[in-house]
Amino acid sequence: MPELTDESELSYQDKRSIVEALIFSSDEPLSVEVLSQIVQSGDSIFGFTDSTDETPNKQEISGYFTKIISEINEDLASTSRPYRIINVAGGYHFATNPEQGEYVQKLLKSKSRRRLSQASLETLAIISYRQPISKPEIESIRGVNSNEIVNSLIDKNLVAIVGRAEVIGKPLLYGTTLEFLRVFGLNALTDLPKLREIEELLQQRQLAISFQAEEEANSGN
Repeated sequence: MPELTDESELSYQDKRSIVEALIFSSDEPLSVEVLSQIVQSGDSIFGFTDSTDETPNKQEISGYFTKIISEINEDLASTSRPYRIINVAGGYHFATNPEQGEYVQKLLKSKSRRRLSQASLETLAIISYRQPISKPEIESIRGVNSNEIVNSLIDKNLVAIVGRAEVIGKPLLYGTTLEFLRVFGLNALTDLPKLREIEELLQQRQLAISFQAEEEANSGN
């Protein structure tokens, strides 16, 4: 791959600072395409060229940003910062390190807008694993009416209408959104845990709850 250079007066450190500032300031994950468009417009011209004086392809530009982001993460790690840049939902976004994640989750749980009921989580899980899926199909799995829950997930931008089923009545089909990936820290749907793993986690959680209940009962005797 040709080594990318540029004809602008920006130093390499300037470019790194610009990329870090853009990702830090964005409410959504920034894709390489968006980053490239921003830095090559207005006053922040990176002026990508290569050693053959030809315009570099997308893979070369992607590698350029990947290198910068990797160096930023190395600097963050070397100074023990509690966050890093991750690749999520098809773009780059700042995220808290797992070591501090427990405390950040406590903060997020206090925000009722993001709080999901057990029924909402159950419905969201069904949609994420079975999408595209219609409301009748969701209700056949859950065994109860799910209209209000699906609508609330749409309001939270976690679920969206993605089409219509080719069956009688052509019911609407639902699927998850990029916001769903961002909220749950996934880069793609393929990153979802396997159903077997979820079942094991649920079994472990149920055992833990049973054990705690047994201990509390024994301590009360």
